Amino acid sequence: MTGSRLSLLCRDLWALWLLLKAGADEIMHQDIVPLCAADIQDQLKKRFAYLSGGRGQDGSPVITFPDYPAFSEIPDKEFQNVMTYLTSIPSLQDAGIGFILVIDRRRDKWTSVKASVLRIAASFPANLQLVLVLRPTGFFQRTLSDIAFKFNRDDFKMKVPVIMLSSVPDLHGYIDKSQLTEDLGGTLDYCHSRWLCQRTAIESFALMVKQTAQMLQSFGTELAETELPNDVQSTSSVLCAHTEKKDKAKEDLRLALKEGHSVLENLGELQAEGSEPGVNQDQLDNQATVQRLLAQLNETEAAFDEFWAKHQQKLEQCLQLRHFEQGFREVKAILDTVCQKIATFTDIGNSLAHVEHLLRDLASFEEKSSVSVERARALSLDGEQLIENKHYAVDSIRPKCQELRHLCDQFSADIVRRRGLLSKSLELHRRLETSLKWCDEGIYLLASQPVDKCQSQDGAEAALQEIEKFLETSAENKIQELNTIYKEYESILNQDLMEHVRKVFQKQASMEEVFHRRQASLKKLAARQTRPVQPVAPRPEALAKSPCPSPGIRRGSENSSSEGGALRRGPYRRAKSEMSESRQGRGSAGEEEESLAILRRHVMSELLDTERAYVEELLCVLEGYAAEMDNPLMAHLLSTGLHSKKDVLFGNMEEIYHFHNRIFLRELENYTDCPELVGRCFLERMEDFQIYEKYCQNKPRSESLWRQCSDCPFFQECQRKLDHKLSLDSYLLKPVQRITKYQLLLKEMLKYSKNCEGAEDLQEALSSILGILKAVNDSMHLIAITGYDGNLGDLGKLLMQGSFSVWTDHKRGHTKVKELARFKPMQRHLFLHEKAVLFCKKREENGEGYEKAPSYSYKQSLNMAAVGITENVKGDAKKFEIWYNAREEVYIVQAPTPEIKAAWVNEIRKVLTSQLQACREASQHRALEQSQSLPLPAPTSTSPSRGNSRNLKKLEERKTDPLSLEGYVSSAPLPKPPEKGKEP
Repeated sequence: MTGSRLSLLCRDLWALWLLLKAGADEIMHQDIVPLCAADIQDQLKKRFAYLSGGRGQDGSPVITFPDYPAFSEIPDKEFQNVMTYLTSIPSLQDAGIGFILVIDRRRDKWTSVKASVLRIAASFPANLQLVLVLRPTGFFQRTLSDIAFKFNRDDFKMKVPVIMLSSVPDLHGYIDKSQLTEDLGGTLDYCHSRWLCQRTAIESFALMVKQTAQMLQSFGTELAETELPNDVQSTSSVLCAHTEKKDKAKEDLRLALKEGHSVLENLGELQAEGSEPGVNQDQLDNQATVQRLLAQLNETEAAFDEFWAKHQQKLEQCLQLRHFEQGFREVKAILDTVCQKIATFTDIGNSLAHVEHLLRDLASFEEKSSVSVERARALSLDGEQLIENKHYAVDSIRPKCQELRHLCDQFSADIVRRRGLLSKSLELHRRLETSLKWCDEGIYLLASQPVDKCQSQDGAEAALQEIEKFLETSAENKIQELNTIYKEYESILNQDLMEHVRKVFQKQASMEEVFHRRQASLKKLAARQTRPVQPVAPRPEALAKSPCPSPGIRRGSENSSSEGGALRRGPYRRAKSEMSESRQGRGSAGEEEESLAILRRHVMSELLDTERAYVEELLCVLEGYAAEMDNPLMAHLLSTGLHSKKDVLFGNMEEIYHFHNRIFLRELENYTDCPELVGRCFLERMEDFQIYEKYCQNKPRSESLWRQCSDCPFFQECQRKLDHKLSLDSYLLKPVQRITKYQLLLKEMLKYSKNCEGAEDLQEALSSILGILKAVNDSMHLIAITGYDGNLGDLGKLLMQGSFSVWTDHKRGHTKVKELARFKPMQRHLFLHEKAVLFCKKREENGEGYEKAPSYSYKQSLNMAAVGITENVKGDAKKFEIWYNAREEVYIVQAPTPEIKAAWVNEIRKVLTSQLQACREASQHRALEQSQSLPLPAPTSTSPSRGNSRNLKKLEERKTDPLSLEGYVSSAPLPKPPEKGKEP
């Protein structure tokens, strides 16, 4: 067996496989033996012929046929198998010289010798060089053999000489004694059973080597023909499966090598020259054969390891590539969405508050998107690392890295550009706000100068100084040149903003004109005169006809607060001088009233304008979003979570729209000419405003649904059709903003109508609106109560709610419990109803919006029929006591401020007082019924009227206690709250 060495430096995977396959083929195609010793083991054990390992003088192998009496009885098949096997063992070189046969027939007869020689000659499968026959040793048989051999030489039909030897020493003349076994007078060490075991082991190892080569060839073919998968999961599976098979192949190789070394050890550590005595050539050949097989296995293993390393590297690079490609697809989809979304940010704001809101939204959007951008940059760095590591798919990775960097740079550039536009808009709106504020201050300055005091020279000079000092501030507050503004802010100016700039410019021009007129009049009054001169005040019509918007009007969406605009104008400074009966006095009062009338009209104009805009926005949402949810053509855009959820998302917005469109807006328009009376309109429709409570209670559910489905294509398509710059959630906030806006407008109107006919109605309307806002706020807390088993509606109207520190002191409680309770307060949120007070534990939730809203775990409740209070607790002005069932249970409550404590004490006193009054009326009513029906006398102890009278008297006595009001048990049963006693 001759093997070729496999190249260990080959770098190409396919070339490695070809080399590995060639080595395996060489092992498999080597015919070690035609037969295996294990197959004919029983035939070899008969030892009618054996290969001792001896060699002739020219190196020809010696096959010995020992004395075997039953030689003629051996079947031809067995004889042929043994001959074939023995002649296949020596190397091809030795077998080519020819075999020497030694036939030992010293104890046999000539007839048997003749038969043996003829049989061997007829079936010997290899080349023969010489046949040596030890003839029979008996005198008669030896003589007979000499004669018979001479006459029957041609009968042997052999092409090689057959030499008859008379004795063993004659044999030594042809074959050296060292190459003969002991039974032939030689010194060659030979054991047939040992030889048979060695041959079996060698051939078993050779078969194992062949099977291992077949396995490696099959596995190598599978690896070489494997196509690289296109996804992460498949690539991981292939890599895992191939690694497992590789480990199995390596284990088989290890076992084969172990077996080979074991065979080699059994053969013994012999020198290659074979010069040691007792060592035959066959043993040396066996050792060389095993060593060659081991060397081939080692070379095959090394080639396979290199082939596997290349294959594993390619699979791992493929897995890295699939991870990179998957990450690229995910990140690119997100960045595309982000870039598309930022492209829709075209609104530059219509007020200062709106621009600030847009900047906050932009910062929030940038912060949320930064995670995706950072992920994209990290993925790009990973791709660059793969390129540096000489990945095989460099041409695919490099364009993706470049695209990721381009998208990140584009996002950053869009953010910078967008922030620059908004900063420019913010700067412009600040200048406009500054100009408006300056105009408003000027208007109030004019309105606050009493005309009667300006009739004197000193008064006129003082007023003139005020005006001149105010005009000195114009350079830093007003807009100087309209064209300059247009040019400077050209990048952000749209039609609406240009109109706003023009109106502000007109307003400041009109205001300056009024100032210059007043300045001219005051200069005349300030001049020294020899006689009194009747001063003429500036005509209020100049201010009334001014085209500028009123100080009360603020542009922009409902997102901007009007309260800030109202506060910035400063308090209106009324004239403190008494009204004079003179003409000058009448002129001053008329001018002041005219100024206030202008301001009222401005507030009324803002109320009507914003009301109309509000109605239009509601209609736009209902038609552009709500109605489209029922449109079959849009059904494919709706996500599963939105099906049958229109009422959750929009609440009762349609009911709110119909109220404002059909009723409230039309009634407001009736007060255009008498804005000071608009409070009556609010009072007449105050009950209708209760619909906002339902909307606000549904708002958390609406916000939660919006967060889950805001990315739905349906909303994006509706927004595109409506050409809205803001998403739906901004419009869903409009009703909440609107109900809050009314109280600001009413405050503004009341401010300018204190001496008017409708002032009381305005004050009452303002109080009612604030009450509605409080009720809405309270109801939002009320729906967050959890764990209450009863119906909260049975407890009557919610009057107050708030958080307090609470200590408990129960007469029936354990002493240690009372002591602990006395020093360690509990944080409780109290809900005061008409019929009970609830104690709850506030629990803050994580998340945003609705999920972040607190919830209140119900702990216990007290029936107001059995409640009393102690208004003042010694040592702390913020504490009061609520006690229950004649002070069996006492709750010391500490409010955040003394004002909150006073409000709660007053409200509880009202509840207890109303219960006492109801008890009195019920007692009087029953007494009247008894007197009219003339009932039969009843025992004193069972008389309901007398019992009730005693109860009433007792309650009246407790009510007179200046420090406390105790509850009482009403004759009419109240709904009973769930039992107390829940653990805090």
